[in-house]
Amino acid sequence: MTYVYPVVSRRAGGVSVGVNLNPNNACNWACVYCQVPELARGTAPDIDLAQLETELRALLGDILQGDFMQTRVPEGARRLNDIALSGNGEPTSARVFPQVIECIGRVMADFDLSGKIKLVLITNGSLADRPRVRDGLQKMALLNGEVWFKFDRATAGGMRAVNQTRTTPDRQLERLELTARLCPTWLQTCVFALDDMPPSDAEQAAYLAAVARIRQRQIPVQGVLLYGLARPSMQPQAGRLSALPAAWLDEFAARIRSAGLPVKVSP
Repeated sequence: MTYVYPVVSRRAGGVSVGVNLNPNNACNWACVYCQVPELARGTAPDIDLAQLETELRALLGDILQGDFMQTRVPEGARRLNDIALSGNGEPTSARVFPQVIECIGRVMADFDLSGKIKLVLITNGSLADRPRVRDGLQKMALLNGEVWFKFDRATAGGMRAVNQTRTTPDRQLERLELTARLCPTWLQTCVFALDDMPPSDAEQAAYLAAVARIRQRQIPVQGVLLYGLARPSMQPQAGRLSALPAAWLDEFAARIRSAGLPVKVSP
């Protein structure tokens, strides 16, 4: 299939149906931990909405009415958890992003999934201030939608080093507020060692200060999805990255909770 794929999600604890709007492996960011091979700078190509809908109906039919769960999924994960707009680049860069949400909504209704599973958007949030993206987020909110909004580092230098973007933390927080007021939103934060060193004390302090600002401004963020490196990076910096001990993640999670946000940890 071009757009639709299944995955047993370690974070979701079940089957996630992925919708990849970037089959050209193009993204406007270039995160050093990204698992996409041959990642290129760019945006999503033109989307064939009819093909996307056909693929989504075929896979959901196999999952819900066929033998997919019995033949392809470990026994403990045989549940459909969500449909997730994720894949090989930034999904909101698709020009027809709102129409994609409408398409998914029709299919969910036809399979009696509306309100029963999540529709998740995994995004770097960089385009959240564009009208078509806001339109799509409003449509998502009506479909039990949830946004996972990337916020890996809270200094300009940290964002340049990790996400390879010149977006500033202040700008990212503005986009976060736009997103969270339109659709339930979680921060998604990846932490790892770079050249055998964890995020610096200054970087950790800046992140905790950003969490405090979120609380002070009453931005309705649900919490933080804090995770480490579980799969190898496919980027040129891969050899410089390594996983942090689970104890490090747990300690940082405790500090985030003290700053005022719930945390879910995935080592």
